[in-house]
Amino acid sequence: MSTSGRGLHGQVLDTLGPAITAGEYQPGSVLRTDELAQRFDVSRSVMREAVRVLESMHLVESRRRVGVTVLPTNEWNVYDPQVIRWRLAGTDRPRQLRSLTMLRSAIEPVAAGLAARHATAEQCAELTECALGMVAHSRGHQLQGYLLHDIAFHRVILNASGNEMFARIGDVVAEVLAGRTQHEVMFEDPDPPAVTLHVQVAEAVREGDAARAEELTRQITVGALHELDILAP
Repeated sequence: MSTSGRGLHGQVLDTLGPAITAGEYQPGSVLRTDELAQRFDVSRSVMREAVRVLESMHLVESRRRVGVTVLPTNEWNVYDPQVIRWRLAGTDRPRQLRSLTMLRSAIEPVAAGLAARHATAEQCAELTECALGMVAHSRGHQLQGYLLHDIAFHRVILNASGNEMFARIGDVVAEVLAGRTQHEVMFEDPDPPAVTLHVQVAEAVREGDAARAEELTRQITVGALHELDILAP
């Protein structure tokens, strides 16, 4: 969930969070809440609330008599959708996109195979509807409309797998797909073979063909990595 529109502490986070994830504050740096409150022209209670949110993401650690210490990257909650959004907005975007897409390539094909075994009739119908929506928005520079159906498609796959751990990755996949569109790491119109693959995955899931669903989804993720080689080298 975006921090925008969540009051003063949200406005502080929209500046401080991206600064931390972009490396403007190196790990081990100590931030003083009173100095930050003065800088952002907010009360100390507002600043403490913002710090609590950053602590929940494991970006910082607050200690009495020490201050707010920036934590190293390996301690961050890198699966937090807001952390992903902040990192994708920074200069390290290409590496972050590639890392997230590799995560997708490890999980989504297996999830698609499971979905072919476990998806309900309603989930199959929803998956087909999403795939057709992607087709309908795949021409004429309709990337925002395409994105909505694309995100919904992959959420259905992950949920239909029947594995609650896979289902929880839905927010991560949504941020990857949204980030590619927002930061223009996409062709003006989606790659036609990729669109066709989504339709074929929906068909394989509906027909209960687990091996085909898994292989087709692997082709989708491999194609996404190839696109990054072109658009975000």
